[in-house]
Amino acid sequence: MKASFKARYEPDKATAFATVVANAGDFKLRASMTDATIVNGPCLNGLGLAIEKPGFFIIDYNVPKKDLRFQFMNTIRVAEKPLNLTYIHSKGDNKTMLNGSLALDPANKVSANHAFGTGDTKLKYTYVHGGLTTFEPSYDLGKNAWDFMVARKVYGDDLFRATYQSSSKNLGLEWSRASKLNGSFKISASVNLAEERKMPKLCAETTWDFEM
Repeated sequence: MKASFKARYEPDKATAFATVVANAGDFKLRASMTDATIVNGPCLNGLGLAIEKPGFFIIDYNVPKKDLRFQFMNTIRVAEKPLNLTYIHSKGDNKTMLNGSLALDPANKVSANHAFGTGDTKLKYTYVHGGLTTFEPSYDLGKNAWDFMVARKVYGDDLFRATYQSSSKNLGLEWSRASKLNGSFKISASVNLAEERKMPKLCAETTWDFEM
């Protein structure tokens, strides 16, 4: 069994999440909860259950909302290149999405996301330079807007990331570190350049993984 604990801190609130995963042959059983599950005494708020067969499907059940979410994955070959397809359906809000990504080579990948019934479609191109720097422009057909992301790995475990959403004029900066020994953390700041008072929104997250 494996367990993880995540804490999220913002200037006006703090939240916590916990997840336990158990292997059952080819399947994984997962239970997750938030601080809302235990703060006011044990309750069903924030409780989720899931069963997964890695690479094939995930079924999530939101206990308080009695909502099911199905996710099916498959990989096919297109011109000898792997095309990864993911079909997602949420029963509660009746939303269906199809994601696809095609790896052209180790450095170049194109992907698309389409939400059925809404016309929302996003296209994305990912380029990894030297295994350390990632450039990722994306285009939202529904909003007729571009988004941009640049990420850089430094010192092995550290990642610096910058994003810009042209539709909302939101600029984001993030520093994260993934370490199996000392846990992982992420510090992020975002600011809306369209606002007259450009006050940054700050957030810090820390994650610890455990073997049980």
